Amino acid sequence: MTDLNSLPAGVRVAVEAVQNKKAADIVVLDLGGLSAFTGHFVICTVFSPPQARAVLDEVEDQLARIGRSPRHREGSATAEWVLLDFGGFIVHVFSEAARRYYDLERFCRAARRLQFPGEPASAGVGEAGPDWSGPGASPSGF
Repeated sequence: MTDLNSLPAGVRVAVEAVQNKKAADIVVLDLGGLSAFTGHFVICTVFSPPQARAVLDEVEDQLARIGRSPRHREGSATAEWVLLDFGGFIVHVFSEAARRYYDLERFCRAARRLQFPGEPASAGVGEAGPDWSGPGASPSGF
């Protein structure tokens, strides 16, 4: 996988939806072979509860257009971390503080990573992408 078009349709639509609502530090982790419960994580950062609501609504609306709805939703738009589980992929919407605290990218460091342009975060983590990076220093990522 080297670009947005190489991702499964639902993941691609989710990435475009979070980009539409100006989420930051958008990352897709390819969990193929690492996880039995899902194939991809879509991770992004938002800066306020209204933005979180907008991102979550946009993801659900855009995926509904292609016949997908979340199997499970954890958290509310006012929470620090909300996830939408679509089966083959999970969308994680974090506040800046929660994303640093839970650090899913570190936890899943063995996963292939694709980063997409979004709004720059105050921490300056994101680069213009997409850009895959391979497994991290430790093979025990998940």
